[in-house]
Amino acid sequence: MSPTAAKQAEQLRLDGNTYFKKGRFAAAIDAYTEAITLCPNVPIYWTNRALGHRKRNNWTRVEEDCRRAIQLDSNSVKAHYMLGLALLQREEYAEGVKELEKALDLGRGANPKGYMVEEIWQELAKAKYMEWEHESTKRSWELQTLKEACETALKEKHLFDSSELEGFLDEIPRSNLEQLEALDRVFRIAAEADMPTDVPDYLCCKITLDIFRDPVIAPSGLTYEREVLLDHLEKVGKFDPITREPLSQSQLVSNLAIKEAVQAFLDEHGWAYKTD
Repeated sequence: MSPTAAKQAEQLRLDGNTYFKKGRFAAAIDAYTEAITLCPNVPIYWTNRALGHRKRNNWTRVEEDCRRAIQLDSNSVKAHYMLGLALLQREEYAEGVKELEKALDLGRGANPKGYMVEEIWQELAKAKYMEWEHESTKRSWELQTLKEACETALKEKHLFDSSELEGFLDEIPRSNLEQLEALDRVFRIAAEADMPTDVPDYLCCKITLDIFRDPVIAPSGLTYEREVLLDHLEKVGKFDPITREPLSQSQLVSNLAIKEAVQAFLDEHGWAYKTD
């Protein structure tokens, strides 16, 4: 790649950015395409063009450009993020979530307070909630179908017992009623697994009261949401928001135990991914 070609490609990228900001997405895509033609091994040209395709809802091209960008730079936050969105559009939830999780991990490592970290989390939470809602509806239907089949079987057994034991008719209705009530209790308990409740306090940030995403522990022993605590240290003061003890960013340590506990809870209770 000659210096002249590189310079021309970079100018085309800047032109594309200008078009993009003005909402001229087709012109932006054309500029990025010319930049790619001159310098095909620069990943940002591919992710910029993918963003243009995203604005035009051309998810097939978004996926193609993001996969190429990832080949050039496996740590591209934007490429993994938009690839995840493209896969979700094709209802490939498992792979889409996987790419969003990769983007989130990379984004947190590069810039934990960056706007993209919040945006990625919101999309990931939405995808996880939709996945849970789909599975929950399916489980609910299966439980209801199974319950109705069991009730029918019990009633048929009752009719058979009634014809066989006519001398004990007083006992049969009572026994049948007890069995139906027991059956109802069993299925009600089974259905409770998918019913939203309160998230345990120890899994929630003491400042936001929301479930942890990226928990860090301070020297005081208290755990906070990383982004919220960093914002506090920057805008309010370098002290622990609860104990008021002096605190700096370098003293924060990821709370892996809580992070694993949160993930385990979310795996079991997908409804907790829902964001207001």
